[in-house]
Parts: sequence; C-alpha cells; structure tokens
Amino acid sequence: MNSFPTVSDLQDSVVNDFCDLVTRILSTKDTFSVSLSGGSTPKRIYEMLADRDLPWSQIHFFWGDERNVPHDHDDSNAKMVSTALLDRISIPPANVHRVPVDVDNPASAAKAYETTLREHFAGQAFPAWDLNLLGMGDDAHTASLFPGTSAIDQTDRWYVENWVEKLDTFRYTLTAPAINSASQKWFMVSGENKRAALASVSSDQIAPSEYPSQLITNPKWYVTADAMPQA
Repeated sequence: MNSFPTVSDLQDSVVNDFCDLVTRILSTKDTFSVSLSGGSTPKRIYEMLADRDLPWSQIHFFWGDERNVPHDHDDSNAKMVSTALLDRISIPPANVHRVPVDVDNPASAAKAYETTLREHFAGQAFPAWDLNLLGMGDDAHTASLFPGTSAIDQTDRWYVENWVEKLDTFRYTLTAPAINSASQKWFMVSGENKRAALASVSSDQIAPSEYPSQLITNPKWYVTADAMPQA
C-alpha cells in the first residue's frame, strides 16, 4: 500500500498519477474511460483535475455508484462531480454518462444505465475501463456494495439497484465483476475511522459479504498514514 502523511499528499499523488495515466493511455488509443467515486477525498481530486490541461474531449466519465436522489440534490454524486469538475472544464456532453436516477423505480434506472454501459463497451464481457476510482467506507463497503446486500452476489449484471437496509434506501452500483474489469483500480482511503475496516479487508480472513472491498482484485492503494492498519 502507498502511504501518505496527509490527505493532501494523497490527493496530489492521485491527481499526478491520473494525468500521467491519461497521457499514456491516449498515446495508444483515442479515448479514456473512467468510473468515478463519490466522497470528500475524490471531490478535492476532481477540483484539482479541473485546473489541469487535459484532453477532455477524449475522456469519458461514468459513475461507479449513485444515490437514489435527483441530480440537483445535495447528496447526488452527479451534482458533486459537476460542481467540482465538469462545470469548470470544456467537455462534450456526450462524454458525460450520468446515472438516470428514477427515485420511484430504481430497478428501471439501473437497467437503463447498464444499457448505456453495454452500448459504450459493445462486444465486451464486462466494461473495459481504463481506470476505476474507488473509496472505502468504515464498514468496508466500496462503490455501493454494502455488507450483507444482494448486489455483492451479482455475477452477470454490470449495474444494479441495491437496497441498503441500514440506510433505508436504494443505491445504484457497479457490480464487482464490472469493477474488476478495469485495467486499473485505485482505492483512496483516508482517516483513522477507516483503519479497522482496512485491516479487515487486507487480512487473511476472506469474507466479502462482511468486507465487500475484498471483492476487488489487484487494486492500487492510496492510504493516509492514519488509516494504515497497525503492525
């Protein structure tokens, strides 16, 4: 795991690595596809990326998970990314693939977004992201794959609605296979409150129903020192 003294150091590293990866990938093909994470740590990363001179017309943005709220709601991941990044850069609207939230019918919205993904990544068994950005909660969830929820066991679907009992709401999320199909998967973990979860995820006890972040294979970890498991 890559350990950083502060969350600012972590964010600086992710931004620099993101820009380097975009440059490298676009030297070999025409487009770069990234699945985004919600949360306060990624938000600052998106704000920093908005100040970088990147070939935005070649970058496609998707959402790894979303809340079941309208896009103009303060809890919306779409709103957060728009405010932090998309509203501040020049990018073709066709490059921005938001989850079509339907508060009253989340199953329909999830299927519609899966159709969007399958059309964009046509002919592929699962979406071939260049990068999947991930966070981890203090309960070891990632995207909206929460402990004990049905989406953890999905192996055929790409994107699903997921009932989260402890939140008393639906969330939208990529399934584990649709996350693992990324060429690169970067976990961004900060804060002392994540230490116990990260220790469980990185332990020899394999229990993805309890620690869903264990479902993600061969990720790259960006972790602040206060979140690192104790030796």
